[in-house]
Amino acid sequence: MATPAPHPHPLPADKELDSKTLPIFSSPSTESVLDGDLEKSNPEYGSYPDHIFAKEEVADYWRNIYEKAGYEGRHRFDPSFEWSAEEEKKVRRKVDIRVIAWAWMMFLALDLNRRNINRAITDKMLPELKMNTNDFNYGQTIFLLSFLSAELPSGLISKKVGPDRWIPFIIVSWSIVSAAQAALTNKTGYYICRCLLGLLMGGFIPDTVLYLTYWYKGNELPTRLAWFWTVLSTCNILGSLVAAGVLQMRGIHGWSGWQWLFLIEGIITGTVGVLSWVMMPASPCQTAGRGRGKGWFTEREELIMVNRLLRDDPSKGDMNNRQAVGLSGLIKSFSDFDLWPTYLIGLTAYIPPSPVGTYLSLNLKELGFSTFDANLLAIPSQFFFLINLLIITKVSQYFKERSIVSSSSNVWIFPWLVGLVTLKPNSNLWLRYSLLTGLLSYPYCHAILVAWNSKNSNTVRTRAVSAALYNMFVQSGNIIATNIYRDDDKPLYRRGNKVLLGICCFNIVLFYLVKAYYIFRNKQRDKVWNAMSARERMEYIATTKDEGAKRLDFRFAH
Repeated sequence: MATPAPHPHPLPADKELDSKTLPIFSSPSTESVLDGDLEKSNPEYGSYPDHIFAKEEVADYWRNIYEKAGYEGRHRFDPSFEWSAEEEKKVRRKVDIRVIAWAWMMFLALDLNRRNINRAITDKMLPELKMNTNDFNYGQTIFLLSFLSAELPSGLISKKVGPDRWIPFIIVSWSIVSAAQAALTNKTGYYICRCLLGLLMGGFIPDTVLYLTYWYKGNELPTRLAWFWTVLSTCNILGSLVAAGVLQMRGIHGWSGWQWLFLIEGIITGTVGVLSWVMMPASPCQTAGRGRGKGWFTEREELIMVNRLLRDDPSKGDMNNRQAVGLSGLIKSFSDFDLWPTYLIGLTAYIPPSPVGTYLSLNLKELGFSTFDANLLAIPSQFFFLINLLIITKVSQYFKERSIVSSSSNVWIFPWLVGLVTLKPNSNLWLRYSLLTGLLSYPYCHAILVAWNSKNSNTVRTRAVSAALYNMFVQSGNIIATNIYRDDDKPLYRRGNKVLLGICCFNIVLFYLVKAYYIFRNKQRDKVWNAMSARERMEYIATTKDEGAKRLDFRFAH
C-alpha cells in the first residue's frame, strides 16, 4: 500500500467511524465494497441525498482535484444541486439524439469504407488487378497492422487535441484515400491504400468510445454502445444494397463497377466528416459556437449533465478533455495487468465468425451465385445479427452479468461451425448458405466487453489508454482471422473451419476463466480490506496514491 500523503482535510479524531461512512472518496460505480452496493441501492435517475459528495469534506476533496485538472465542467459541479428523474431522462434523451445518433453516423462512415472492399472483390477486382485470394489477404493484413499500430497514437493525439477536432479530420482524410482506390491499377497501389486507410481509421473506435464516456453514466454506456455497433449490420445491409446497384455501373465511362463503388462511397463519407466539425461539441458544457449557435443546452441542463456524471463516477473529472496522457501515465496504464484478461478475450473472441463474414459474398459467388445475388444474400444474417446484438446487451445489463452472457456469442457459433466442418462437399448449396447465415447471426458481445473494459479502468487516464489497448488486441485477432482462409482451401475452406472450431471452443472456456480470475482478485482485496480497521480504511481512501483499478476499495466487474 502506498505511503499516505498529507491530506488537506484531516480526519476528525473524535468522530467514530463505521464502514458505512467509508466509500466516500471512491467511485460509486465500483462493485460493492462495503455494506451496500451503491449502484443498486440508489435510484437510477434523479438526484438523491446520500450521494458520494453529500459530506462537505468529500466534496472539497474532489473539488480540489477538478480544479487542479482544469476539468471543463468544474464550474457546474454543485454537490447541493437537485433535479428530478424526469428532468434527467429528458436531458439523456436529448444527448441520445444529439450525440449518440451522430456517433452512429460517423461509425457508418468508417464501416462503409472499411468493408466495401469485401463487396468490390465480387466484381472482378482481383483478376483486373492481377491478384488472387492470398494477395487480398496480404492487403487486409497490411490494413489491420496499420489499423492496430494507429490505435494508441491516435488515442493519445485525440486526448491532447480533443476528439471533437481529431475525429472529423481523420474521417475526411480516410474518405479521400478510399475514393482514390478508384484509380487502382495494380496490387502495389492496393497495398499502399490499405496501409493509409488503416493508419487513418485505427483510432476512430477507441477515440469515439472515450468521447461517449464524457456524456453517459456507466450503466447507460453498454446500451448506447450496442446501438452504436448496430452500424456493423446496418452497414452490411445498406452496403450490400448499394453495391448490388452500383456494381451494375460497370462499363460507364470505361470504369469497372468496383471503381464507382469506391468513388461514390468515399464522397458520401467525406461529407459526413465535414459535417462532424459542427455535430461534435467538445463536452456537455462546450456546445456553443462552431455552427451550433449559443449551444444545445440550458444552464440547468448542463448542471444536470455534469453532476449526474460525477456522482456516478467522480473520476470522470480527474482530467480535462484537452489534457494529454504523459509517459508516466502511459506506463501506469500498460502495467495495469488486471485489465489484460479482457484484452485477451478481445484477441480471440471475434476470430471464429470473422473469415466467414469477410468471404461470405465472394464464397457465395464461387459456389455458383451471381454477383447481384451474392451481395443480397448477405443481408438476412445481418438483420438477425442486429437483433441478437441488442438482445444480448439488454440481457447483460438486466442481470448485471458480463462474462457468462458474453460467452453465449461463441456458444451460438459452435454448432454452426460443426455443421460446416462435417458437411459433405457435394451437399445442397442452400444448406451450406443456411449454415453460413446461422453462424453470422450470432449475438455480438463487443458492446458488453468495451463497456466492461471501461468500467474496470476506473480513471480517465486508464480509460483513454485501455480503450486503445483493447481494440489493438481485437485488431490483432482480426489479423489472425484474415489469414485462416487460404487460396488452396477454397471455396469450402474445410481446413480453415476446423481451425475456427478449435478457437471457438477455447473462447467458451476463456470467458469462464476470466470471470474466475476477477472473482479471485476481488476476494484477495476483500481479505486485505476486511483486515483493516475503520480508521485505516478511511486514511487509505483519503490519502492513497493508488489509482484506478489498483485501489483496494475498487472491485472488478465480471
